[in-house]
Amino acid sequence: MSEVTELTRELVSIPSHEDETAAGDAIEEWLRAETDADVTRDEVGNVIAWKGDGERSLALVGHHDVVPPTDAQVEDGEYVVYEEDGRLYGRGAADMKGAVAAAMIAFRDADPDCELAFASFVDEEVGGRGARHAAESGFVPDCAIVAEGSTNYSKEGVTDVAIAHRGRRGSRVVARGSAAHASEPEAAENAIYRACDAVDIVREVERPSTEVFGREFGGSLAVTTIDAGDRGNVIPDECSFTIDERTVPGERAALERVEDVPGVEWIVEGDAPPMRCDDSDFANLVLEAATEVQDGDPEHVLKPHATDAGRLAEAGVSCLVCGASEPGEAHTEDESVGIDVLERCERIYRETADRFV
Repeated sequence: MSEVTELTRELVSIPSHEDETAAGDAIEEWLRAETDADVTRDEVGNVIAWKGDGERSLALVGHHDVVPPTDAQVEDGEYVVYEEDGRLYGRGAADMKGAVAAAMIAFRDADPDCELAFASFVDEEVGGRGARHAAESGFVPDCAIVAEGSTNYSKEGVTDVAIAHRGRRGSRVVARGSAAHASEPEAAENAIYRACDAVDIVREVERPSTEVFGREFGGSLAVTTIDAGDRGNVIPDECSFTIDERTVPGERAALERVEDVPGVEWIVEGDAPPMRCDDSDFANLVLEAATEVQDGDPEHVLKPHATDAGRLAEAGVSCLVCGASEPGEAHTEDESVGIDVLERCERIYRETADRFV
């Protein structure tokens, strides 16, 4: 069994959907035992290690929290992890303890001419509190590889390098009116009608779009839920609906326009930032490393999902995303990751660290 496989199995077996402490303990203990790095554990539970010296700094970044497992993924208080047909199965194998393990080993084995950091954050799955806290506390390396999924994006069997990803702004629109018996609709101000007028505006709003290294990168916009009334014979005085907006760097849809409708309020409930790499030399360096260690032909790709790279990019870090998870693997009841891909990612991270100056 390869070292990255063994370490992944160990990390995946540790429950970390409600409390990441034990997983953080395991990562911290391994780094202290296996490296001479300066290892710290901050007040929110992030594990951060630094080694090397140089004018510039590079970080390998992951997270050790996971989404809740299914009943079949837990046994005797631990997560079930097993190997089958060259893949490791278990909650967090793909998202993203496998890539965390690959980054840990690469961090230990790299001989960089720069400052090299490893970081595993908490709470990525529930708002990015760990990454936000780290950035606010001064964790701002020059560049970072965030080890979220980028495998099988351009083609099967290839780990690509994502140069940008979307963010997600979730919002709620509340339309208020006045109630009346449904037999006298003229005595009411129907909140559903006002909400429908607001929905029409959402349908007309221009979707955000930008360019990344000359490539068009667009967002999306959709009304996803609607709620109004509790009796069929009463005109409701309130109606609300939610909007899922996938944002792109520097652009947002003009959703404030819904407030042009009388009685309508727009409320932003969450805003995970997008990411766009601002350093073409770094982007090309990581792509060269990815090309060197695999038989396929990796590409610069665009990722549809938000990651902690958005939080770091907001703080001024030049970020890329490169990792083992494939589209459709994260958060599934049979989540898995290819062992060969974990070994490939470890080589990509180590090769990048050794070339970075």
